[in-house]
Amino acid sequence: MANNQGPQGNYDPAGSTQMFRAFVDEGAPQSRQAAAPAASAGPRIGLIVGVVAAVVIVAAVAWLALK
Repeated sequence: MANNQGPQGNYDPAGSTQMFRAFVDEGAPQSRQAAAPAASAGPRIGLIVGVVAAVVIVAAVAWLALK
């Protein structure tokens, strides 16, 4: 039986991965600098809104339970 599972020829999957990573790393500094202020503000605002909503919900449930 022939082994048809392996790659044919000199194909190097690690080489294409390295080329892809190099391609991604070329564009990364520009996109990271532009997205940094919005990315840091977004999760912080969402966290604050989530905490406030959780406190309001807990207060409403406590108020209904004690009523």
